[in-house]
Amino acid sequence: MWRFTPELEMLRDTVRKMAIEVIAPRAAEIDLSEEFPWDIKELLQRQGILRIPFPEYLGGGEMRHTAVCLAVEEIARVCASSSLILQVQSLGATPILLAGTEHQKQKYCPSLASGEKLCAFGLTEPGAGSDAAAMMTTAELHGDSYILNGMKHFISNASVADVFTIFAMTDRSQGTKGISAFIVEKDFPGFKIGRIEKKMGIRGSPTAEIIFTDCIVPRENLLGREGEGFKIAMKTLDCSRPIIAAQAVGIAQAALDFAVKYSKERVQFSGPIAQLQGIQFMLADMAAQIEAARALTYHAAELADEESPQLTYIAAAAKLIASDVAMRVTTDAIQVAGGYGYMVEFPAERYMRDAKITQIYEGTNQIQRLVIARQLLK
Repeated sequence: MWRFTPELEMLRDTVRKMAIEVIAPRAAEIDLSEEFPWDIKELLQRQGILRIPFPEYLGGGEMRHTAVCLAVEEIARVCASSSLILQVQSLGATPILLAGTEHQKQKYCPSLASGEKLCAFGLTEPGAGSDAAAMMTTAELHGDSYILNGMKHFISNASVADVFTIFAMTDRSQGTKGISAFIVEKDFPGFKIGRIEKKMGIRGSPTAEIIFTDCIVPRENLLGREGEGFKIAMKTLDCSRPIIAAQAVGIAQAALDFAVKYSKERVQFSGPIAQLQGIQFMLADMAAQIEAARALTYHAAELADEESPQLTYIAAAAKLIASDVAMRVTTDAIQVAGGYGYMVEFPAERYMRDAKITQIYEGTNQIQRLVIARQLLK
């Protein structure tokens, strides 16, 4: 098992207890209702969990990436939708922490760290998913303000967030080097939430469109310099991919826990199916894959804490492996339970539906392979 400091072990145990006692009983209802769990958000706020991604001087917990991964894993183990509250808070705030001025950090981070406000990350568009250079949202400087026009979609927690880090073209002729990053508030004129998507999984985390119609963003809300947006986005994803890996590990662990328990209780051929070698081999493979994914995930988290130059490579590998493991393990958990695993009365089918998105968001696993290959061939 990966070795953590006493402080991190205490955090993990605290979050695990909270997740089992308070979040787990709500998980099925959150999935069924497809509504954002405000009660869970308030719980995370009260317990100081939303402070974890932020430095202490901005109202945070000074524990950063490994701590975020630990908390997300434990919450995802009972409810993937709820784990996204912390994950998206970290994702949306990371561009500000990486590239923001001291004024920007002081203005926005304390209220995000306290949980008073939620944030989100807006990069994806209908025609620009993996291909960021195809981005159509534009930002034009007029006096002391940028005017944003365009649309973002598939934005996690968009309909409940207050603050957004948004990426837009300021010079299309420069391709990705013409992308800039902005801090946008939901109350800025010209900002509107569009369609809220119906999804296969993570249904308690709202995914929505953002529409900009001559949206006025103060010039002082530019993050970094014009043209640095793509670099900021990629650095952000390097930091956030280990968190997605941790989420995937948590979902996979939940599925294994279910399969082990079910196999001990389900009687066939005059005994529990856990006595059957075919089932034992499945459980063993599931467990071994999870342990490998977890070790790689926390290696990536440690590199993020150290700001290591190896982070891009290892973060992509962790996200790739952990999400693929989550999909295999959750599918096998359903197989162990047979027809019962396919029924909504059991949580296995929810685990599988939730696991699938980890192979897609924050860069599809095909993009992760591309990132890994490019790092190898440098």
